[in-house]
Amino acid sequence: MLATPFNERIEPQDWSSLLDRLQQSQTLATIVIAAWQIGLSVARTLVEQQLNERAKQPTIWEACSVCGQRLHSKGFAVRQMLTIVGLVKWRRRVGRCPDGCAGSQSAPFDQELGIEPYQQSSVELKRLGCLLALFVPFELASWLLSQLSGVRVSDDSLWQWVQHYGQQAAAQWETDVLNWQTGEVPPLEELSPELAAMPLLIAADGVSVPLRSQAGTPAGKTLWREVKVGLFARLSHRRNRNGKQVTRLQQRRLVAVLGDMDTFRPRLQLEAVRQGIETAPQVVWLSDGARGFWRLFKTCFAQLAVGVLDFYHAAAYLWQAADAYKDGNPARTSQMWFERLRHQLRHGYVHRIIDELRWLSRSPNTAASTKPVLERVHNFFDKHRHHVQYRQFKKQGLPIGSGMVESACKWLIQQRFKGVGMRWSEPGLNHLLQLRVAWVNQRFDPLFSRHELSLPIVS
Repeated sequence: MLATPFNERIEPQDWSSLLDRLQQSQTLATIVIAAWQIGLSVARTLVEQQLNERAKQPTIWEACSVCGQRLHSKGFAVRQMLTIVGLVKWRRRVGRCPDGCAGSQSAPFDQELGIEPYQQSSVELKRLGCLLALFVPFELASWLLSQLSGVRVSDDSLWQWVQHYGQQAAAQWETDVLNWQTGEVPPLEELSPELAAMPLLIAADGVSVPLRSQAGTPAGKTLWREVKVGLFARLSHRRNRNGKQVTRLQQRRLVAVLGDMDTFRPRLQLEAVRQGIETAPQVVWLSDGARGFWRLFKTCFAQLAVGVLDFYHAAAYLWQAADAYKDGNPARTSQMWFERLRHQLRHGYVHRIIDELRWLSRSPNTAASTKPVLERVHNFFDKHRHHVQYRQFKKQGLPIGSGMVESACKWLIQQRFKGVGMRWSEPGLNHLLQLRVAWVNQRFDPLFSRHELSLPIVS
């Protein structure tokens, strides 16, 4: 839908001009735009008529919060609001304490409409603006909003809306975590019988984001902080055109935190409960070799979940050993040795790899500078021997690569927060991040209203 040029805006009362423009339009596109202008004008007129009529209903005045006397009506006062159909104006009763107590002015009809004092933009417009800002920079979101609705909102206003509702989303998380930690049972995600019968996947990863070193100014060096991301999904299987079984993610939900593991852990645990970890037929934990995530697995999920170490991360550890060990035998290059070890790893012979690395790290024929590397890789696989049984995992239809959570990190974090020249304040990034997570988890709209605000699909 194209935007109406603001310098050509027509007043709703000038119906003849609107109809003349419609009749003079030649192409389908111009006819649609002219009809759309009429529709917006009709919508504004209907909204204003409804508001003015409802505002005339008898008003029950409350008592003054200062002295307790009943408020008296001071007549009608004008109120206006920028909405998705344009600027809407109406008149409603305003009351005040007969003794003139400070702060006693009241407009009951505003409360009935769900609007706050000094509010200048309606909730459905804020929702649309925040929704656009989830995916593109604020300046571009402001331009897109004008193109889609014909309503001009500054990028600074969009930023303020995102901060407000992002803070609200963050506060909701804190409240939910606190209630869960004090014994309240969180509501479970609604699952169909088919989804409830599928295995539950929990995957975790981290991605760095650029932050400003000085609050309120882009000056200074860039600080890099890690956003920890948790992915929840139900695993389904199907056959592709070649007859190969592929795994698909269903009911995807995310947790993301700009903070340490102590902040990340309770949110991940709470979401695990919401996703039915206690009733899932099988639970799978999938992560790379980061020690913090595996400590989290051991502490919170080891009793319920099968731990899977990302195969490609494990193979990278094997390459460290192969690259460091050079025995001078031209018939066994580093690449050849690595490929043999990786084949053994993929097909369930990790015990052979552990034994070989142990023998080489202790062999007198191994260079002293190489032994620490071989010993480190040996200890890594010895620690994760139960998490690298890839042959067994594939037989069970479990994923062995963490590409799904790495992909989530890419489109959730990198595509929005790591554009060219972008540097964020910590609150600014965190509030937008919480809104993006709420959108992925289908918890975005309740932040704005208990009622449906999205437009129905036009068929």
